[in-house]
Amino acid sequence: MPEEISEHRKNINTSDSNPPVDVTCAIIEKNGQVLAAQRGPGMTMPFKWEFPGGKINPGETAEECIIREIKEELGIEIQIKTMLPQSSHSYPDLHVRLHPFVCRITHGRIKPTEHHAIQWTGHDQLPGLQWAEADVAVVKSYLDYRIGKQGI
Repeated sequence: MPEEISEHRKNINTSDSNPPVDVTCAIIEKNGQVLAAQRGPGMTMPFKWEFPGGKINPGETAEECIIREIKEELGIEIQIKTMLPQSSHSYPDLHVRLHPFVCRITHGRIKPTEHHAIQWTGHDQLPGLQWAEADVAVVKSYLDYRIGKQGI
């Protein structure tokens, strides 16, 4: 969950009747691996893994958001390959609706600005990471997508 959501959580008391916060995340593929990002010690859910991304701004499409967020957080330009199904997760004081995109790097070298660590991870290793709760469904959806893409 991006830092902007952390700030959002501090400022409101969210109940199930409030609308979800729309957030994008990028599943960045390279050489048969996927980029995972580890949350920092000062963030909510410290040291949990997530797919990088962030909150959709008013008037911004999900596609515009993910391209902007990845440039801000990682210093790279990406191309969207496909969008996976949205997923939702309710935290005690926040409901998040994730818009996941499978992407590839088109330009730049990764320079993380917000995360404690990043790592390239094999598809088979993804389930073994300690994911932020909202990202667990995205991992499953991505692995299902990979199986379908391979025709298995």
